[in-house]
Amino acid sequence: MGKVRILSAGAAQAVVEPLMAVLNEERHEAVAEFGAVGAMKSRLVEGAAADVIILTAALIDELIASGHVIAGSRADLGRVGTGVAVRKGTPFPDVATIDSLRGNLLAATKIVCPDPATATAGKIVIQALERMGIADQSRPKLQFFPNGYAAMKWLAASHGELEVGITQNTEIKANKGVTYVGPLPDELQMKTIYSAGVCARARDPEAARAFLARLTGPANRPALEAAGYEFDN
Repeated sequence: MGKVRILSAGAAQAVVEPLMAVLNEERHEAVAEFGAVGAMKSRLVEGAAADVIILTAALIDELIASGHVIAGSRADLGRVGTGVAVRKGTPFPDVATIDSLRGNLLAATKIVCPDPATATAGKIVIQALERMGIADQSRPKLQFFPNGYAAMKWLAASHGELEVGITQNTEIKANKGVTYVGPLPDELQMKTIYSAGVCARARDPEAARAFLARLTGPANRPALEAAGYEFDN
């Protein structure tokens, strides 16, 4: 396998980085850039050099339709839900029901999440606040970040009280400085399928396909599950 250049949604960072480390130990170079799905899609469309791109399934399909990703190369990592996090060592809020989540978000001093302008989880947060009827009250508390990883890093380093984070489960579980409280209630949950594809301008399409096979293959299923991906069977 030759050098593989990767553009990836932050939701996949927890599984892409360990695989990159394995490849580099095997003397197969892999480099990656992580960010919100909208930003990564724009990077590819604007001409960034890449062999593999990992986004939501819907965006991968759009890139296939536009000719930026090779048709037939899409490989699914799994489904990811959105959850709530707090800084490690701080009390757990009750988020099991809409009423309990609403009350704890109203009590929160800050709500950190990815930017809804470019990130799937950010859009889900805004929609959830609107459905709970607390969008206006919550707006002054919201603090947006380029992706969920950045939001969780900030939360882990913060010293404020009653601060919560909301982002994709995979971005929460990868950060040891925060604690995963639980998923959003089912009524507010919008699980997203993440997929990868081989870029049309890939320098080495076969190396890219080999990377996807290792990332999404049966041998990597335990790592995907541990990171927060869900599967139908």
